[in-house]
Amino acid sequence: MSLVKQVIENADEQMRYPTPGEIRMIQKFCHSGDKRIRIATVLASNQNRLVEKASQKFWKRCPITPSNSGNMRKTASCQRDQGWYIRLVAYCVLAGSEQPLTEIGTVGMQQMYESLGIPLSNWVEAVRCIKEEAQALLGDEDAAEVTPYFDHIIQTLSFPGAPYFMNDGRLDW
Repeated sequence: MSLVKQVIENADEQMRYPTPGEIRMIQKFCHSGDKRIRIATVLASNQNRLVEKASQKFWKRCPITPSNSGNMRKTASCQRDQGWYIRLVAYCVLAGSEQPLTEIGTVGMQQMYESLGIPLSNWVEAVRCIKEEAQALLGDEDAAEVTPYFDHIIQTLSFPGAPYFMNDGRLDW
């Protein structure tokens, strides 16, 4: 969901017109459109390079990991997911919101990786490596646009929410 859609939905839910502050947010969003498109284009056109460089950095930090086990299928799957996260960050930049991450990308990440036997701490470090490579590629000003979205992914993987407890009928807990 774009910032514009969020402002309109919020105003509509409250049965009012957008406030002057909300209008200024929309103006700023529109004025930053060329920059956001440029950043998303750079991420898209450099996705493979970012994944390769981030993977090399990650394997130096975490040499014993499924993606570095010599199993090409596991390596390809992990690198595919790394590219997927870069694409989600590009969507967020275009939307001017982290909504694409919450709607498309962060729901169920913990469960998926755990079910595949992939340590979450490894994924956190892999995303940090992607973030570092994207920051180096983009430079400080443009990196400031993508950093919050990478941080959102890292936060979600680091603290995926409250644990699920199942009542097995015992009263001794």
